Amino acid sequence: MYPAHLLVLLAVCVSLLGAASIPPLPLNLVQFSYVITCANHNRRSSLDYADYGCYCGAGGSGTPVDELDRCCKIHDDCYGEAEKQGCYPKMLIYDYDCGSNGPYCKNVTKKCNRKVCDCDVAAAKCFARNAYNNANYNIDTKKRCK
Repeated sequence: MYPAHLLVLLAVCVSLLGAASIPPLPLNLVQFSYVITCANHNRRSSLDYADYGCYCGAGGSGTPVDELDRCCKIHDDCYGEAEKQGCYPKMLIYDYDCGSNGPYCKNVTKKCNRKVCDCDVAAAKCFARNAYNNANYNIDTKKRCK
């Protein structure tokens, strides 16, 4: 099983158990996966983006390998801006809907929740617009992301 699968499974289990004494997991990542699925009309699993290029997934460095990877860098930068504004993007959830034109933020009035929703929706739509190159999945980041 891939580490990303385990992360999603663990996040879902903890949220279902309602474990109040355990620090919250990045449940926004589960929500982000639904936003991605909405944007690409269920054509590709959100897990395909968990280890793509230099920026999709944990961390990120170097030059993005393609436009899809650039979407991930922009998303990372967007989360970085949210953190500078005092937000915790990996912990926040928000209200969104999946319309015929893809995902959109719905009745999000809190500043941080709105910022994170905007980051996620923009990234998901960017993913849907750009080609997925299987050769850029699970690359050797030490060699290609300098």
